Order: sequence, then C-alpha cells, then structure tokens
Amino acid sequence: MIYFDNAATSWPKPPGIAAAMARYLEEVGASPGRSGHRLAIAAARALFSAREAVAQLFHFDDPLRVVFATNATEALNLSLTGLLRPGDHVVTSSVEHNSMMRPLRALQKNGVEVTVVPCSREGVLDPNRLEFAISPRTRLIALTHASNVTGTLLPVAEAGQLAREHGALLLVDAAQSAGACPIDVTADGIDLLAFTGHKSLYGPTGTGGLLLGERVDPSQLQPLIRGGTGSHSEHEEQPEFLPDRYESGTPNAVGVAGLDAGVRWVLGRGVERIRTHEVALTRQLIEGLSAIPGVTLYGTRDAERQTATLSFTIAGKDPAEVSVRLDENFGILCRAGLHCAPAAHRTLGTFPQGTIRFSLGAFNTPEEVATAVAAVVEVAR
Repeated sequence: MIYFDNAATSWPKPPGIAAAMARYLEEVGASPGRSGHRLAIAAARALFSAREAVAQLFHFDDPLRVVFATNATEALNLSLTGLLRPGDHVVTSSVEHNSMMRPLRALQKNGVEVTVVPCSREGVLDPNRLEFAISPRTRLIALTHASNVTGTLLPVAEAGQLAREHGALLLVDAAQSAGACPIDVTADGIDLLAFTGHKSLYGPTGTGGLLLGERVDPSQLQPLIRGGTGSHSEHEEQPEFLPDRYESGTPNAVGVAGLDAGVRWVLGRGVERIRTHEVALTRQLIEGLSAIPGVTLYGTRDAERQTATLSFTIAGKDPAEVSVRLDENFGILCRAGLHCAPAAHRTLGTFPQGTIRFSLGAFNTPEEVATAVAAVVEVAR
C-alpha cells in the first residue's frame, strides 16, 4: 500500500506519537488547570511543553500566546469572527480552502467587505495585485501559506510586509505548510498563524491551534467560545489573559501530548531536512507525470515553489473513478474531487469535476513515487 493522502492527514505517524498519548493516559490522565494535585500539575506541564515546542518550531518567544484548538479550521474561525466587525475590510486570495472562505462569506453577509484577489491559473499570487486590493479600511490580510490543491506557496513574507506598511494584520493558514516548510512568524511578519496537528506536524486528529503575534491585542480578538478555564473561577466573565481567554472547557490533553511528540519529532529531524526530502520527491513526481500522454498537471510544476502536493487529471477519465482504480488495482491511496476548495478549482479551471491529488510526506520514498507513476501510465492508457 502507498499512502499519498498526507494533505488530508499524515500517515503513518512517527512511533513516539502513540507512545506519548498512551503514556499520558496511563500515567497522567487528569484535567490540566482544574485541581492542585500532582496529576493535574503534570497535565498542565504536558500542555505547556507542547506550547513551548510549537513556539520553538515557529521561532516565537512567548509560549503563552500559543492557543490550542481542535484544528486549523477552529483557529481560522476564531481569528476571523473574533477580529472582524461590520465595516471592516479583509483581503484574501482565490485559492483558499473553505475553512477560510466559509467564515468570510458569513461575515460578508453581516457587513464585512471581502476582496478576493485572483491568482494565476497556476495558483500563484502576485504581491502587486495584493497591494492594489488594500484600502484604508483593510483590517486583515488572510491567506493560505500553501494551496491544498496544488501545493503552490503564497508570498506570505511579502504579505506581512504589506500588512505592516498599511496598518493591517496578517492571518496565515498554515494547515498545509506547518512542519513541511520553514516558518518564522517574526521574520515573515505573521500576526496570526493557524495550524493543525494531524498533517505535517505528525500529531493526532483533533489538535491544532492559533499563534498570536505581539501585534495582536487580545482585547480586540473576541473568544469563539466562553466557559470554564480553571482560572478566575470566582468571576462569571471570561479571563482576559492568555491562553485562558481562548481555551474554555477541558482541553484534549491526550491529543496535545501527541501533538507535542509530533512537533518535537519534526524539530528533531529538522524542517529543512524534511523539506529537502519532499522537494526531491515532488520533482520526481512532476517529471514522471509530465511525461505521460493525456495527463495534465496543475500548479507551478516547480518543486521549489510548492509543497509535496500535486494535482492532475487524465483526459477522458473521471477523477473519482481514477482514484478508486488506483486504490483497488494498485494500492495507491489518494484523494479526488474538489478538496473542500472550490475557489481554488475555479482558479485552476478544474471546477466542478476536480482533480486527482497526490500528497506526499516525510515517510514516502522514491520507490513509491516510481510505482505511482507507473500506475498512472496504466490507468491513462
């Protein structure tokens, strides 16, 4: 079996992930921040360890500004609905995932102005077009770091510079890039970084979060939910301090223990090493698929300008049927369709039928890529 669906969820996980979660359940198991006994303290330390690991990965100094959530979708919703008010203006791109577009469209109905900057047919965003879209009322630039359809990287560092020049904040959806590409929130000018744990951070599902940069005033970012935090229990108002302001309810502590192990695995292996490996695999895959008659590739066709995600179609073949055949006949697991990103597919010209998506990870090999290319040759005949 060849697993090429890492853009949905990475698999397999490093061995230490399951062990870390089992260790938490067997040796800790308590609720963090709810009691003063030794196991509650151990649980709180486990969460703080994960905050430190995430902050280190993204080159950020304050672990308390790492807020945990169930996934990047929740983190994006917190950022967008918590920050934007009627009359505000937000600029985004035409290759966003529905986790960005759906909350933006809901906010648009309530008086937030949304400008979608068109990307090229390769999914490339021109920073000059981005700047042209900014107005005096622009409060936020909201961009994915990497397309989940083509892997194309967007110019987040340039966007960060533009945000500072125009008095706006930059929100980056790093669901596809965190752990796979180097990210420095300070150097890149990122104010809000949404990340998920179950993709290139190699943690379990149900984990992720939001990193709040120093330019973000928590008083201006309303919580998505409110409730018990274990702190300031004498008050019926939500705590104002971080991270409690945004972390109501008992957290997924066992999941965060797995996330901590995943992030530390990435740190130990090195993001640059992972990136080099995935670029080589992507280049091999681009070269192999490009040589097959009837196959059309989407994106830049440049491994250095994308993640290890690649979309393609085969002339005269339905993407869903191709995906099923690759699974049943060749043991290649991938994803076909619109990938929860209709805006991206409209940009590429692949709406509504979608594409076949191969998304590779740190555990894939050149031999698997060669086998997959040979399988596509057979399917395309």
